[in-house]
Amino acid sequence: MPTTSPGSLPPGSWPTPITSELVVRAAARLGEVRVDGTDVWWSEGRPEEGGRSVVVRRSADGTTTDVLPAPWNARTRVHEYGGGAWAVRDGVLWFTEFTDQRLYRLAPGAAEPVAVTPEPDVPSGVRFADLTATPDGGLLAVRETHAPGGAATDVVNEIVRIRPDGTTEVLAGGTDFVSDPRPAPDGVTLAWLRWDHPDMPWDAAQLVVRAADGTEHVLAGGPGESVVQPVWGEDLALWWLSDRSDVWSLYRRRPHGEVECVADVGGDIAGPQWVFGQSRYALLPDGRVVLAYARDGRDRLAVAGDGGPRELDLPHTVFRYVTAAADGAVVCVAAGPASEPVVLRVPVDGGAAEVLRPARDLGLDPAWFSRPEHVTFPTEDRGTGIAEAHALVYPPTNPGVAAPEGELPPLLVVVHGGPTAAATAALDLAVQYWTSRGFCVADVDYRGSAGYGRRYREALKGNWGVVDLDDVVACARHLAGTGRVDPARMAIRGGSAGGYTTLAALCLRPGVFTAGASHFGVADLAALARDTHKFESRYLDGLVAPWPSGADVYAERSPLTHVDAFDTPLAVFQGEEDRVVPPEQAESIVAGLRAKGVPHAYLLFPGEQHGFRRAESIRAALDGELSFYAQVWGFDLPEGEGIAPVDVVRPAG
Repeated sequence: MPTTSPGSLPPGSWPTPITSELVVRAAARLGEVRVDGTDVWWSEGRPEEGGRSVVVRRSADGTTTDVLPAPWNARTRVHEYGGGAWAVRDGVLWFTEFTDQRLYRLAPGAAEPVAVTPEPDVPSGVRFADLTATPDGGLLAVRETHAPGGAATDVVNEIVRIRPDGTTEVLAGGTDFVSDPRPAPDGVTLAWLRWDHPDMPWDAAQLVVRAADGTEHVLAGGPGESVVQPVWGEDLALWWLSDRSDVWSLYRRRPHGEVECVADVGGDIAGPQWVFGQSRYALLPDGRVVLAYARDGRDRLAVAGDGGPRELDLPHTVFRYVTAAADGAVVCVAAGPASEPVVLRVPVDGGAAEVLRPARDLGLDPAWFSRPEHVTFPTEDRGTGIAEAHALVYPPTNPGVAAPEGELPPLLVVVHGGPTAAATAALDLAVQYWTSRGFCVADVDYRGSAGYGRRYREALKGNWGVVDLDDVVACARHLAGTGRVDPARMAIRGGSAGGYTTLAALCLRPGVFTAGASHFGVADLAALARDTHKFESRYLDGLVAPWPSGADVYAERSPLTHVDAFDTPLAVFQGEEDRVVPPEQAESIVAGLRAKGVPHAYLLFPGEQHGFRRAESIRAALDGELSFYAQVWGFDLPEGEGIAPVDVVRPAG
């Protein structure tokens, strides 16, 4: 039996300064980074401002300015996930305003942005993303047009040129999707990516080049190969990332030359293109390349082209939006196990890295932070040829208290979304919220996750709802079997696709987890196939089966079909305006739980879409989930935080 001692408390009830209020206080999601002359620009998503996306400029003298004051919000809804919502050149900012999805331009010294594109006939019916400012004062963009009352199949995606006066010319279309319009330095050659249903861009995107005479040819990509992030060099060499060799590696074609592989580092340089505007490498003026790549659950930043990839000695484990700066340096968004994201300037040939946009001052001793361990564990092969999966495991960490002697911590298995996303080894207070209270957290990279190559990613093909369940269950059993966690207190949680795996694991792999939490998770695969936005409208063809011919497979793997198998207490959190996973799916599973008498909680957040952006929603979801586990597992909430108990509906009697 566990024995208590001074300084020991049951896990879950540990006092901690890492509260839900701290998780969101002055927090910012750092987005794209751009270099314009001597200035560095970036975007910040701020939960305390309702999730508003702000464009920020840091001048050469170190002055930092919010270029877009409230209520302007540089955020696009193209593909519903957005990205590439703004661009800058010579101090002129172009951006998509979230409320109406129109393009606006803000000139240096101007008091207010000026609308460039007309107001659409349908609210948010014309959207713009993947913006690239051009030397002539215009813009290239991906335009997404929604017809009045049209279905997802009626949405049109094109590459357009917008002139300074707002007139628009269509440059490319005719396929289901396009992205990455990149003009060459000669001003006439254009490169872009394209793909068609049922492929996603990480399945089979093509790289297309149009010459000055109008002729087009496919340079790379197609069935079995995904191309991402094309970049022109000043010498008219075209660079891109391709997974033709299993991992996304760096390729180049010089003018009139052959395609050559420049860097294969044995790990993915790129990741799946869920959002526009990603950048994992940058070309330096001297011909070298700085690139970020994944290995063993963390990123590295390296220089290629001077005798082989040379890893830079940095304490960070996540790198995003790598962009060339002056004087042989790059700027990027970087984070580490003890550091939230910062905007970082990195000299590649020596010298200290400079933080241009620091992380918020948490006022915490690093002893509060749990450090992740990359764990590989066995799982069922299921004909995939892969019999192991991976996780980042965070042990419970609190410098002021410990569990009673002999008491093992509860486990929280975290299932990322996508499902092609990946666990990241960066400081995330939403993880530390749990570990500082006595939970062990396992962030699982089940088969299908990015960072381990195409073969690992494609193990989920036709197997969603099978191998991902195997892997989260195998992770939990591995940690329980090695004596690291309490097998009687193992919970599973996830959002979006991770919410689906959470729900499916509880009803299709019962008896492993004793609690769960679904955040905007998929309950009915068939409903998702029938009613979702264009970008993902054929996604399940590859993950599950072609729709509607595979309707029986959808029913077999849908949690809603197996409500009778739910015996595990479940908390459900949902955004009221979610178009990716509509609220009807959450409400259907809740109705089934209520009918069967399974203890559950349901929180619906007005004004939220797919993923919570408002501070009050993030806090309510975190504290509500903790309160739910406290009531299910029977521990007291920490004193002094003012956490209101969530309403748990229990069977009558």
